[in-house]
Amino acid sequence: MKKTLSALLAAAMLATALTGCGGSTDSTAKQDGTDAKAGDSTTSASGTAFKLGGTGPLTGAAAIYGNAAKNGAQIAVDEINAAGGDIQFELKYEDDEHDAEKAVNAYNALKDWGMQISLGSVTSKPCEATAAETYSDRIFALTPSASAVAVTADKDNMFQMCFADPNQGTASADYIATNKLGTKVAVIYKNDDVYSSGIFDKFKAQADAKGLSIVSTTTFTDASANDFTVQLGEAQKAGADLLFLPIYYQPASLILQQAKSMNYAPKVFGVDGMDGILTLEGFDKALAEGVMLLTPFNADATDEKTVNFVKIYKEKFGDVPNQFAADAYDCVYAYKQALEAAGCTADMNAQDICEKLVATFPTMKFDGLTGSGVTWDTTGAVSKTPKGMVIQNGAYVGM
Repeated sequence: MKKTLSALLAAAMLATALTGCGGSTDSTAKQDGTDAKAGDSTTSASGTAFKLGGTGPLTGAAAIYGNAAKNGAQIAVDEINAAGGDIQFELKYEDDEHDAEKAVNAYNALKDWGMQISLGSVTSKPCEATAAETYSDRIFALTPSASAVAVTADKDNMFQMCFADPNQGTASADYIATNKLGTKVAVIYKNDDVYSSGIFDKFKAQADAKGLSIVSTTTFTDASANDFTVQLGEAQKAGADLLFLPIYYQPASLILQQAKSMNYAPKVFGVDGMDGILTLEGFDKALAEGVMLLTPFNADATDEKTVNFVKIYKEKFGDVPNQFAADAYDCVYAYKQALEAAGCTADMNAQDICEKLVATFPTMKFDGLTGSGVTWDTTGAVSKTPKGMVIQNGAYVGM
C-alpha cells in the first residue's frame, strides 16, 4: 500500500512538472488573443480545439516567408477562437529552415504533439517532403505558399492556397503579352530550385504561344547566387527591354543592384516570390521602383477585410503583411469553413477528419483576403485570379 501511494504521488509530481514545461514555439493564449505572442499557439476556453500544425523557415535566409505565414495564421486563429463557436484551433509551427530533411523532423514533432490537420510547409522543397508524410499518415494538409506541382501530385489530401508554379508562369506570360509590357524578354531563373524552374518552363511555353520574343535565357544556382553580371550582360547585349525573374526576392535584390551599376534599366516583372523585397534589410527601395509582379494580395487595398487584417498585423508584428501572411490567414478560415461543412469535431482522429476534408474542399467556394469565389479541384490546385502590382514610391500599387 505504501509503495502504491508513493508511486501515485511520484506520478502526480511528474505530471505537474510536465504541465509546467512547454515547447519553444508553443504556449497557451487568452481566448481574445491579446496575450498571444508571435507564433504562439492558441486554445479555446473550453480546451476543445483542432490541433493545427505547420512547418516553415522561421530562421535563416527564407525566414521572412515562414514568419509571415505563421503570423497570418496566428491572427486568424486568434479571431476565430475569440468569436467562440464550435470550431476552435490550437496552432503550432515548427522551424524547418527551408530544408527538406529538417522539415520532416519538424513534421514528426508536430505529429507527436497530436496534429490533426496541417498547413503543410511554407516553401516548396520542404513541402514536397512533408506532403509525402501527410499522405502516408492520412493527415489533411493545406499549404499557404508551397507552389510546386510535386507538392500535390498523386496526393488526394494535399491542397494549395497559393497559385501552382505552372499557373504563375502561364499567367505572367499572358499578362506581359496582353499589356504589351516588352518586345524582347530576358529570363534569369534558378535551375536548382523546383519553384523557379517550374515557373520558367510554363512561362516559356506560353510566351512562345503568345508570340513573345525571349532573347536571353540564363540561370544560376545556390553556389552562384551573388554575381549576376554575366546574366545581365547577356540580356543587355541581346537588347532585352523586359527582364522576367521567376525567383525569390533575395537574388532579385542583387540583380537590381547590379543592373543599376551596369547602367542597364529594363522593365522588371516578377512572381510571388518577389513579395518581400521591400522589407529586405539594407535594400534601397528606389531600386525596385517600377518592378511589376503578380500576387493574390495587395496590402494597400481599401476593402474592409484587407484594411482590418493589415491594421491588426501591424499592431501585433510591427510590419506590413505580404501575400504569405494573407494566404496563411485564408488557410485557417478555409479550414473553419470546411470543418463546419463536413461536420467535423475536435475529438475526431486525424484520419477521419482527412477523409471528410478530401471530399469537402472540392465542393467549396471560399471568399478570403486573396480571392473571392476561390475553388479547388480534386488535385488540390486552387483557382483564383491574380492581381498585377507595380512598386511605386516604396509600395505596391494595383496595375
